[in-house]
Amino acid sequence: MGAEGITKALEEGANLVITGRVSDPALTIGPLVHEFGWNITDNPDQMGQAVLAGHLLECAGQVTGGYFADPGYKDVPDLWKLGFPLIEIDETGAFTVTKVEGSGGLVSVDTCKEQMIYEIHNPKAYLTPDATADFSKVTFRQIGENQVHAEHATTHGRPETLKVSVGYKDCFIGEGEISYGGSNCMARAELAAEILEKRIELTGIELEEYRTDFIGCNSLYRDAISKEIGSGTPCEVRLRAAGRTKDRKNAVLLANEVEALYTNGPAGGGGAVKRVSEIVSVCSIFVPRDAVEAKVTFREV
Repeated sequence: MGAEGITKALEEGANLVITGRVSDPALTIGPLVHEFGWNITDNPDQMGQAVLAGHLLECAGQVTGGYFADPGYKDVPDLWKLGFPLIEIDETGAFTVTKVEGSGGLVSVDTCKEQMIYEIHNPKAYLTPDATADFSKVTFRQIGENQVHAEHATTHGRPETLKVSVGYKDCFIGEGEISYGGSNCMARAELAAEILEKRIELTGIELEEYRTDFIGCNSLYRDAISKEIGSGTPCEVRLRAAGRTKDRKNAVLLANEVEALYTNGPAGGGGAVKRVSEIVSVCSIFVPRDAVEAKVTFREV
C-alpha cells in the first residue's frame, strides 16, 4: 500500500502511526503530503522528489556509506559509528541529504547515486503505490561536507494496480557443509561432492533441485565467472550441498549423507553441520487499486 493511510492518520492527529505492509518511500511521502498539503496527482515534481527522498532514506546507513564502502577503492571513515541519514526538504520538494554531526560515514554525490539506482529496475519508471517515479533527470550536487542537494525527480501518475506478496508452503531444503584444509584441499572437496552425487543416486534420494558449492571458490558466481577471477590454490575450502524436495524425509536423508562424509569421505574433513528447513515461498501478484481500502483506527495509549 501507499501513503494514503499514513497521511489520513496524521491529519486526524496521530502521534505514532503503525502501518501494515506499505512501500518504503510511503513512510516519507505520507508526512510530506500532510505537512505541505501536496496533491498526489497534481504535483508530479514534488511527488517525484518525495519518492526519491523516501528511497534514499529507506535503507538507513546505506546512503551514508554503509553499503558503499570498498576499502582502497571507495573508503568511508569511521564505519563503526555510522550516522543514519537526515533529509532537509522544503515545500518545492528540493532537499538536502545529510547526517548527524560528528557521526561516522559519508554523504557524497556518489553515495546518493548508488542508493538512487538500488532496487529500482527502471530509472524512468520506478513503480511505487503512490506514483511511478522518474529518476532519469535527477541531479546531485555537493554543497558542503556530508551535504548533498537533490533535484529534478518527477512522476508519471499512479499505477492502476497494487502489488500483493502471497506466502505459501512450498518445499523442504536439506543441506550440509563440511570443510577441507591444507594441501590438496580442493581436490578432496571435489571428491566429496562426487561421492554425494553417487550416494544420492545409489540410495534413491528424491530431489527436485540439487546443487553443490565450494564456499570461497565458486558459491557466488559459479564456475563460469569464478574460474576466470580466481587465482592460485586455496588453502581451505568449505563444501556445501543442498537439495530441494517436497517432503522432509528426503531432505533429512541428504543432510545425513553430508554428515557421513566425516569418516566415509576424503581425508581431513571437519566442521560438518546439517540442516533441514521448511521453505515458505513468495508469489507476487497484482490486484486492482480499488480492491484495497486504507482504514485508520485510533487507540489512546
